[in-house]
Amino acid sequence: MKIAIIADVLGQENNGTTITVKRLIDNLKKRGHDVQIVSPSASEEAGYHQVKTIDFKIFNNYVKKNGVELAKPDKDLLREVISACDVVHILMPFAMGRAAIRIANELNKPVTTAFHVQPENVTSHFGLQRSKRINRYVYKNFYKNFYCHAEYIHCPTQFIADMLTAHGYRSDLRVISNGVDPAYFAAREQKPKEYEDKFCILSTGRLTKEKCQKDLIKAVSQSKYSDRIQIFIAGDGPLKKKLMRMGKKLKNPPAIMFHTKEELAKYINFCDLYVHPSYAEIESIACIEAITCGLVPVIADSKMSAARYFALSGENLYAAGNTRDLAAKIDYMIEHPERIKALSEEYVTYAEKFRIEKCIDKMEEMFEDAIAHRHPAVSADQAQ
Repeated sequence: MKIAIIADVLGQENNGTTITVKRLIDNLKKRGHDVQIVSPSASEEAGYHQVKTIDFKIFNNYVKKNGVELAKPDKDLLREVISACDVVHILMPFAMGRAAIRIANELNKPVTTAFHVQPENVTSHFGLQRSKRINRYVYKNFYKNFYCHAEYIHCPTQFIADMLTAHGYRSDLRVISNGVDPAYFAAREQKPKEYEDKFCILSTGRLTKEKCQKDLIKAVSQSKYSDRIQIFIAGDGPLKKKLMRMGKKLKNPPAIMFHTKEELAKYINFCDLYVHPSYAEIESIACIEAITCGLVPVIADSKMSAARYFALSGENLYAAGNTRDLAAKIDYMIEHPERIKALSEEYVTYAEKFRIEKCIDKMEEMFEDAIAHRHPAVSADQAQ
């Protein structure tokens, strides 16, 4: 197939969406598909078409600080790329995505979309991530101006598919995990010498408000074993300096830095526990990467996060925002190493379904169905 991928955001691999999209592109190419990408990202690789970024004037520094730049639509380029493809996969409901979906519909090209941007990811920049009314408005805006013009929406989890249904989305919702890179597998590593006597806790994600890393730091300060714990926060983002200042109060200040996937895999395989405090997550590939390696998680049970569904027992959940409950769960894990060992083995088996090969199979199936205008799930419902 000749597949056009339209991405309003595709830059540094410092966020889950960019990592996911590049993984999709690479795996489709490996399978022999001709993939043409329109994005603001410069690349010497074949198939990449760069567009300019939107000028936000006085807000440019804020946008840059967040490490995310939005594409400015180039309608001539979009028309050229889309007209030559078999199917168009549009990733985000922003300016270029909206222009692309209009052009694809004008040209009668099959279109699939993806739901990678949770409204809370947008509203958190204004401190409104917990406002139900504002988030409902964003869902409505996304649908009216983008998703209602597509027959297919890729949903990384059943959680987000259910959320879209609840907000009136009526497209063919395809639940397909974003998948885990083969770099992540269970291969226990020796702890670096300086951490041999520490209980090592890893948390991975963008350093932003909705990821709630501050809750982990506070919980460790409340732990009975605070002096023994070493936190590793793998990620980058606008809250890095604030989190580092907060972490200085601990006996063992957290190590906060961005890692390549190879480095991150090593950290996952020598750490003792993974903590996922995020308030809002569509899928949380970071959490899946950890459990694929057998690293046992403790996850915030936020209603806005799909990650809570990765809990295999009550021991893997804590009350979102409740740092004392998180501290108690951490203390329990420290006191029960045999339970960690048993859960680790369960998670390695559980995570097999997230292997990237299986996920790409399903993405190919969605593209083929779009080209053929097939809706198997809808047909099955009608047959009943």
